Amino acid sequence: MALDSLPVFDQSVFEHERQPMSPVTKFTLIALIRVGLAASALGGLVALTIDVIWGVALGAVVILAVVGYYAYKLASLSAWLDDPQAATLPDGIGLWGDTLGHLYRVIRHERAAQQTLADTLSRFQSAAAALPDGAVMLDNQYNIVWCNPSAETHLAVSLKRDRMQVITYLIRNPEFIHYLDSRNFLEPLVIRLQHNKSATNAASAAATEVILSLQLVAFGDDQILLLSRDISERERLETIRRDFVANVSHELRTPLTVVTGFLETVAIAGTSNETLLQKSLAHMSAQTTRMQHLVEDLLTLSRLEDNRNRLTVSPINIPELISSLLNDAEQLSNGRHTITKHIDGPWLLGNRDEIASAFGNLITNAVRYTPAGGTIHAEWSQASNDAPLIFRVTDNGDGISAEHLPRLTERFYRVDRGRSRASGGTGLGLAIVKHVLIRHDGHLEIHSSLDAVQHGTTFTAFFPPDRACAIEDRMRAVAA
Repeated sequence: MALDSLPVFDQSVFEHERQPMSPVTKFTLIALIRVGLAASALGGLVALTIDVIWGVALGAVVILAVVGYYAYKLASLSAWLDDPQAATLPDGIGLWGDTLGHLYRVIRHERAAQQTLADTLSRFQSAAAALPDGAVMLDNQYNIVWCNPSAETHLAVSLKRDRMQVITYLIRNPEFIHYLDSRNFLEPLVIRLQHNKSATNAASAAATEVILSLQLVAFGDDQILLLSRDISERERLETIRRDFVANVSHELRTPLTVVTGFLETVAIAGTSNETLLQKSLAHMSAQTTRMQHLVEDLLTLSRLEDNRNRLTVSPINIPELISSLLNDAEQLSNGRHTITKHIDGPWLLGNRDEIASAFGNLITNAVRYTPAGGTIHAEWSQASNDAPLIFRVTDNGDGISAEHLPRLTERFYRVDRGRSRASGGTGLGLAIVKHVLIRHDGHLEIHSSLDAVQHGTTFTAFFPPDRACAIEDRMRAVAA
């Protein structure tokens, strides 16, 4: 017989036979063997000792009892599998006890693993929620999978409301959409977004602009992490810095240009024309005085902002100080204004030079920017021992528009540049006032009205009650 004619055996049959037995098959086979052995043993024993019929009947009863027991346990296990939380895991004896005990150990291990995973996820979410930067998890279709509270604030989205929403439907910014589509993971994107903050009703809703730095980070299987950082304050400070440098340059360039021009005029005309010489010297003196005041104010601001410059305090006779400052204001006004005062407050614990500079700037500003015939009122008071100390300067000038009020304490910020320079101000007075009050734990509030009848501006400096000077401190100050 040729070798080719020999039958070919299917190796898959042997491979199938070598496959491990499933747990259900093994459990069923062992159960049948145990039931069969128990029924055969009891039935055979009864058949040999009593009667064959009784032996067969007893074997059948044993088989039915065991099958009923197994059916009951299967029903209990099925009920538990349908609702593991409502029912308890059944127990058993024999093979059922071993099987249910193993199942209980497996379930306990799985629950411990789930609890560990849940604790890890909770810690991750808590850490992500505490981040000052926003984080948004996006899938490959740009759907929002998850985001932290900072991202909700930055991008005006809500995880509860916008989960699995396409982020480009919520942020309709062309630069942002192009940035996402380009998948640029190297460079951040800086965008400006308008956020609407509702007030009492939709009609009074106010829009605020936020400047964000966005960065894409790739992770997982074609997923994206969008990181956001609010750089509005940084951009604002950078704008202030640029404006400060530009304004200092301009403020110094203007008087220097005037002085240079008159020097050239004197050099050309010589000293023979005494009238021209005197006029030129007067103008140059005025401009150098202006530069001197500007430099002095800049140095004052520098000292106030220097953390190494510790505040030295002593009891200040505020009523006397205000009276002296108002006398100077009378001379500056030269009778063009009506200046009144109301002083009903204690002494103040602070730095006299700094407080004199702050109060003097507020009073001088009122005189400079109030038209002739106007009234200026200065007040120093404290309603009670627990109330703040208040220094208030009120005028009935033209008033200031609301959009200018938040920026009045910025360096060189002017509502009317031409009018401010003509009045002789350097543009640093209110910045000095703000920093003096900060060093004395106080703050400044500004209110103004453009109403045709009751127009004017009120500057109020608040000091904490603990800045009030006790009587014994006053006595020691007077004795010194």
